[in-house]
Amino acid sequence: MVDWDVYLVTQASLSAGRTTDEIVADAIDGGIGVVQLREKDQTARERYKLGQELRELTREAGVTFVVNDRVDIAQALDADGVHLGDDDLPVPVARELLGDDALIGRSVSTVEDAEAAAAAGADYLGVGAVFATGSKDDIDDDEYAVGTDRVAAIAEAVDIPFVGIGGITAQNATEVISAGADGVAVITAITQAEDPAAAADTLHSAVKQGR
Repeated sequence: MVDWDVYLVTQASLSAGRTTDEIVADAIDGGIGVVQLREKDQTARERYKLGQELRELTREAGVTFVVNDRVDIAQALDADGVHLGDDDLPVPVARELLGDDALIGRSVSTVEDAEAAAAAGADYLGVGAVFATGSKDDIDDDEYAVGTDRVAAIAEAVDIPFVGIGGITAQNATEVISAGADGVAVITAITQAEDPAAAADTLHSAVKQGR
């Protein structure tokens, strides 16, 4: 059973000089349910090495661990799954490679894409960017700030769980959940916080309030 409430996406370059394993350990103490290894500016070898540390941390804590984009790294790390974008392998191919038990996520920004991903066999979605964000430099202008109305429309259209992502903070997480998301995915709301554990706990409270 995956705890979708607070989903941490890692990015060392946005971690205020701290290491990703330090951030993840603190965030686990704060109650996060999912960790996604992102680190797009690292080589495959570097991501694999970091992933070994995160896999150990998450396994010990019973936290779900997924790898962004790279099915091969997810396989090598025995991750719980993979999160795919528009330029990555199709969901059915990832499923064939990782098996029926793997958790396969898909990034979407429209109702049509959400429906297509669900039909293709995705287990969950990342919907966004809900609000404007400076954390990602690889999304199109029309994906910025899709807003909570889009979140609500996707909640009506699909039956699989999804997290809202993009510009989410403890101050606006409640409205994302109220619109129908099952959880919130964040980078800087935790990685740049002075106290990542406290930041994760505050996000949890906002999610509960939204429900």
